[in-house]
Parts: sequence; structure tokens; C-alpha cells
Amino acid sequence: MKNLRVMWAAFVLAFLALASCTNDEDANGEGKVSLNVTDAPIDEADVTGVFVTFTSVEYQMDGGSWEVFEEFDGPQTINLLELQNGETAFLGEFNGSAGNYTGLRFHLDAVAKNGSQSSNPGCYITFEDGSEEPLYVPSGEQTGYKAIGDFTVPVNGVVEVTADFDLRKSVTKAGATEMYILKPTIRVIVNDQAGEISGQVENSVEGSTYVVYAYEEGTYSEAEMDEPEGEGNRFPTAVTSTTVDAEGNYKLAFLAPGDYEVIVVEMDEEGNPVVKDQESGITLSSSQSVELDFSLEAIIQ
Repeated sequence: MKNLRVMWAAFVLAFLALASCTNDEDANGEGKVSLNVTDAPIDEADVTGVFVTFTSVEYQMDGGSWEVFEEFDGPQTINLLELQNGETAFLGEFNGSAGNYTGLRFHLDAVAKNGSQSSNPGCYITFEDGSEEPLYVPSGEQTGYKAIGDFTVPVNGVVEVTADFDLRKSVTKAGATEMYILKPTIRVIVNDQAGEISGQVENSVEGSTYVVYAYEEGTYSEAEMDEPEGEGNRFPTAVTSTTVDAEGNYKLAFLAPGDYEVIVVEMDEEGNPVVKDQESGITLSSSQSVELDFSLEAIIQ
């Protein structure tokens, strides 16, 4: 009987040790990050392409040191301007430790300027007249282009995330020569937590350009239309934006759950914005698609 009790105690201890090892493995296990990039339109109408070359991608866990996704297959050159209305480009699926991620960092084939000469043409802008301008990315090659947004990698699972570059906010002109600069304004969205707002803009004027902006509820004001001094853009606090296509369709994709207001803007011949319609009190939950149509007969003066 005594031997039986000893054997049973040994069995229990072995089971508890195995369970502890399993829990430790789960706590320190691995998962995968499936990474995409997307964009919002740029304000300048004569721009036909914004090309960015990715050379590596890094991640940060719980505010710690930066680590490289070894599986990244680069360099990869992507025209960000093509990635609107929910379109994305796939950068890759990477192995990483399970847990909370507090940042992503993109290393780019960034333009380096030396006097009047520029090199590393992996980042550049093209225009309707066929011309091309270098796109300067401060620290884009050395320290990387940082994205903001937390996400969790599950043990033995995959989290799909999208990095929104939002060219309207990130591309600016600076200096006496008005060189183009790409500023870090990327936000990271977990795909299965994101929602979207889409619909039609009816009674638009043929030949006019219309842009739809999404704001967090209560953050839009008429001051958003003012032309900024120095570097910057109109509608600076909009979460995202999109152009209305020739059929009157629009889509505001990759929005976090929350309350929103949506603004429809027509750009006049001088490139000045005129608010044509707006709607507030739009509640969006995870993975929800909200349909919101506008009729420009209801004009806001």
C-alpha cells in the first residue's frame, strides 16, 4: 500500500512538472505576423505614383529592443498610390515570439542627399508629365520608419495586420527647393478588428474631384480646411480618407472600432476644399461594414 502511495505521488509530481513545462512553452511560444500595407490618396492631383522600396522590417515587443523579421524577402518596391479603397500589398508572413507587440519599423532604400546630388533612388514620386522626383525619408535607411499601433501575436497562431502609410499626411514639401519628404505617420491595424464605411456620393459634378474623410466623433471643425503654415496638410486630424471614383463609390477601410463622423469635400479648380455634406454619429464595431450614402443636394454653406 505504501509503495502504491509513493508511485501515485511520483505520478502526480511528474504530471504537474509536465503541465508546468507546457505552460512555459505556451507562454514563450511562437506565432506568425502576416503583414500588409495600404494607403490613402495624396492631395496633389498631378502625382501618378509614390514608390517606396522596403529593405527590411523590424518589430518591438513590450517597448523592448528591436528585432528583425528574418523571413522578409527584400528588397520590395511598391507603388503606395495604388493601395487605396481597401487595396493592400502583401509584405510577407513572419515568425515571431508570441505576445504583445508595441511597434513595427520599416527600413527603406531611402534617398541620401549630398550637395546637389542624390543617390539611392528606391523612393521616388512620378508625375503626369513623365517627370520624377526623389522622395527623401529622414532616417528611413538607418533607424527605420516607425509605425504606431499595438497588436498581439497568438501562440501557434497568425495575426494579420495592415500598416496604413496615408500619403496625404506623410508626403510633404520642405525647404527652398520644395523637396519631397516622407514623414512617419503610419498606423497599424489588426485586420479582424477593423471595420469600414463605404457607399455612394450622388449628384456629383462631372469633372470635379471629391474626397471623403473619416474623423473620430467630435474632432472635426471648420479649421481643418485652413491651409497650414509651413509643412502640413489640410484636414490634419482625419483618421483616413479616400477619393470618390468615377461611378461615385468610396470606401474608408481599416478603421478601428469607435464612433466616427464623415465629411465629403469637393476640390475647386484652384485646389481649395469645399465641404459638401457630412454625417456624424456613426458607430463602427470590429469587422463591421457600414453603408453610408450621400446626396450632394444637401449642401452645407
